[in-house]
Amino acid sequence: MNFFVSCAKGLEYLLADELLALGCETATATVAGANASGSLADAQRAVLWARTASRVLWPLADWDCPDEHALYAGARALDWHRHLAPGMTLAVDAHVSGSAITHARYAAQRTKDAVVDAMRERDGTRPDVDLAQPDLRLNLVVRKGRAQLAVDLGGGPLHRRGWRRAQGEAPLKENLAAAVLLRGDWPQVYANGGALLDPMCGSGTLLVEGALMAADVAPGLQRLHALVGRPGQPAVGTEPLLPTRWPGFDRAVLETLWNDALARAEAGRAALRPAFHGSDIDRRAIDAAISNAAAAGMADAINFRVAPVERLSEAFPTLRAHPEGHPSVGQPGVGLAVCNPPYDARLAADPALYRALGDALASAVPGWRASLLCGDEELAFATGLRARKRYRVWNGALECSLIVCDDVAPVRREPAAARPLGEGAQMVANRLRKNLRALKAWRAREGIGCFRVYDADLPEYAAAIDVYAEADAPDQLWLHVQEYAAPASIPEHTTRRRLGDLLAAAREVFELPQERIAVKTRSRGKGGSKYGRMDARGEHLVVREGPARLRVNLFDYLDTGLFLDHRPLRARIGAEARGKRFLNLFCYTGVATVQAALGGAVQTTSVDLSATYLQWLADNLGENGVGGSAHRMVQADALAWLEAERGEYDLVFCDPPTFSNSARASDFDIQREHVRLLQAAVARLAPEGVLYFSNNFRRFRLDAEAVAVFARCEEITADTIPQDFSRNPRIHRAWRLTRP
Repeated sequence: MNFFVSCAKGLEYLLADELLALGCETATATVAGANASGSLADAQRAVLWARTASRVLWPLADWDCPDEHALYAGARALDWHRHLAPGMTLAVDAHVSGSAITHARYAAQRTKDAVVDAMRERDGTRPDVDLAQPDLRLNLVVRKGRAQLAVDLGGGPLHRRGWRRAQGEAPLKENLAAAVLLRGDWPQVYANGGALLDPMCGSGTLLVEGALMAADVAPGLQRLHALVGRPGQPAVGTEPLLPTRWPGFDRAVLETLWNDALARAEAGRAALRPAFHGSDIDRRAIDAAISNAAAAGMADAINFRVAPVERLSEAFPTLRAHPEGHPSVGQPGVGLAVCNPPYDARLAADPALYRALGDALASAVPGWRASLLCGDEELAFATGLRARKRYRVWNGALECSLIVCDDVAPVRREPAAARPLGEGAQMVANRLRKNLRALKAWRAREGIGCFRVYDADLPEYAAAIDVYAEADAPDQLWLHVQEYAAPASIPEHTTRRRLGDLLAAAREVFELPQERIAVKTRSRGKGGSKYGRMDARGEHLVVREGPARLRVNLFDYLDTGLFLDHRPLRARIGAEARGKRFLNLFCYTGVATVQAALGGAVQTTSVDLSATYLQWLADNLGENGVGGSAHRMVQADALAWLEAERGEYDLVFCDPPTFSNSARASDFDIQREHVRLLQAAVARLAPEGVLYFSNNFRRFRLDAEAVAVFARCEEITADTIPQDFSRNPRIHRAWRLTRP
């Protein structure tokens, strides 16, 4: 019988070799997988043992499929009572290409409908849908006018081994980690007495996978138990747990395979040498790696250290087994260095980091073999290591370069002049320098330390770049780069190249290392929240705005804690605040409150639903020596609080989000709620009081007629757009409201 085993692009030949070694009659590499022939037992063995596989698909039907009607008819024609028993659950994964059927989710829905209708017509029963853990998971492919429907014998992605408890920002899939190890010939290196080293180990994927491989633990052994998710049970049960309840699955075969795998794993774990070493600069990553290693039963085999790559020799001084020479791989003591260094620009890809990696390996483990998954050829070249083999592989949608070096040799580099910028990067650099010149006099006159220097001035380089100067060291600069999400029609490799050009230009113009540049992608998050969480570094920087000292966080959130475009409006509030009672609604980090307090407000009240941002406000007030009962902070839904409030205020600032669906408050939409919000706020104004209202919803339309009933309203947007945002005058709109 012919069946299909899928994998990540670039792993096809490794997978074909694996399938042949596992007993398949034939295995031929094709795009993103291998066509195999053999028995159902061979396919089930692949579910348990294939390390580079993503899914094992056993075919049910193949038919002409020119349109959705043919799709439904072909699926309904199957005898589903052979494949689904009463009470079983169902899920369909679909992949479509071509013009006839263009939506995978719709194709999956129509296939599910066909199955349900066929079963209900025969005996009145129907299967329920369970997308997470169905009894039967089907895989549908529609391509070139044909539909192929198969049973997913593994019940889901095989890279989920069942041991991962924690992960970093960009975890490596386990099957891709297996490919890195196999390309480095890790099984043979271990058999010859060698060790495994990952100097940027993150959450430990390569090391855990390498240890399980060395211990002869089947990659599906723990996964099958994890599919059931029994809390408190041992990592691997004594009996096999079926990955699918498809009636065609041969339980007796699985039991035989399972018992053999258990015996091999027990023997392999008992004989395993503690030959695994990993380090990372991030303590949280090491904590995650330790947790994962423990869950995989490899805690005693792997030695973890917190250390930067530049101090690799100090972290593992005993690994340099041959200080006098560079023996060839195959001699006892020679090991394999593996690594998945950052390569997506959003994760701080930097040729300097790759140079440091190459230097560290050459110093710490000369003569070892290395298998390194690099972002591209340029980054691979930056390591300075001589690669025997280079492979193109895909980590998700990202094309990467996997290099294999037989002999890590000391890196000898002649001092070289800085590499010139490419044409695109040079265009960005020229624009940055032009903008800096244009803003220089204004910045000096106004004492501006934090400003926007670039805002998609060149449309193909769609990003905003903000400059932050430290309050106590104005020459110490940081950059905050927000990449605007590209249209789906632009290939991923193009957006990566453009962002790389932009970052290269920024580094050159500002002469900054990569660690002083925060890079994010700005796109609408779930619920439209503009305060989405990004990282968890907890690093704050103190900057200055006028008389205020303010804490910003460039890395942990989409926004930094300081909306630079509101600088003039906050200055106006500070100038008008003396002797006033100030109210800040949707206060965020309370920068307007700080300016009002420093401007002489006798009382401030700040309202926000987030305890995190209220604490940030408290820290900002403390940074300026402001405190006491005169400055009240209220954690509440701002609109609900405002409608219940009975206090009176002389000066009010209201800058609400576009919309929010927080579980702790009623759904909020600024277009729908703005009249209600403004009426409630104006009602709290004292005689001669002023309300400043602003928002950044580009399609916002003020209902002037409704607002005129309870307030005098004047748009002041032009007066509140600072010079550094003049290229984007629609960054926000603002109004001044008073009581009639």
